[in-house]
Amino acid sequence: MDRMIYNAMAGAKAAMQRQEVLSNNLANVSTTGFRAEMVAFRAVPVQGDGASTRAYALETTVGYNDQTGPWNHTERRLDVAMVGKAWMAVQGLDGTEAYTRAGSLDVNAEGLLVTKGGLPVLGDGGPITVPPNTTVQIGADGTVSAKGQTGRPNTVGRIKLVTPEAKLNRGEDGLFRGPDGDLQADPLAKLESGVLEGSNVSAVETMVAMISAARQFEQQMKLLTLAQTQGQVSSKLLSPT
Repeated sequence: MDRMIYNAMAGAKAAMQRQEVLSNNLANVSTTGFRAEMVAFRAVPVQGDGASTRAYALETTVGYNDQTGPWNHTERRLDVAMVGKAWMAVQGLDGTEAYTRAGSLDVNAEGLLVTKGGLPVLGDGGPITVPPNTTVQIGADGTVSAKGQTGRPNTVGRIKLVTPEAKLNRGEDGLFRGPDGDLQADPLAKLESGVLEGSNVSAVETMVAMISAARQFEQQMKLLTLAQTQGQVSSKLLSPT
């Protein structure tokens, strides 16, 4: 009886964790450059006397879906989309170098080229600064040019673009980082201005997966109820009359 209860409990917990991941993906279906999170489970044996036949089903994040999301043409000069597997380098809130595919950029009051979230965009020598009263243009290789009243564009920096050989690690801040530290700039990486990459989350597939997880959770709860009922019946049969 205890095995039935244990298995049902483990299955219900796994279904609930899967539902949390799917809900987060669905909430970001319209987030620029979002990468759908993927999740899996692994069996971990329980240590201790009398528990050699027990195993926990623990969640293990297998990474993210690196498929390119749909491109939306905005015709805005400060909107960029990374081509292929390239990523743009930004400075996280903790001061470390991080990477993102969200290319909706702007220039803040201090003249820094930043993301919509206010994170500085990194160039070859650090954050890129744009002179005041200038028009910014971004080339296909990430070169940032500022054109003033004279009409002559001046190069102010080049956005650091990287192409990871292995999958990046997603942080709690939603940014990605290299598994072994900062990555080297890829001189062959390209971007396209006037375009934003959308989320690669499929709303329909995610909704179907959420329904499946909900039904799986209900089945596990029914097993728990059945185990309780059988336990009560067994107690009555074994109790002295």
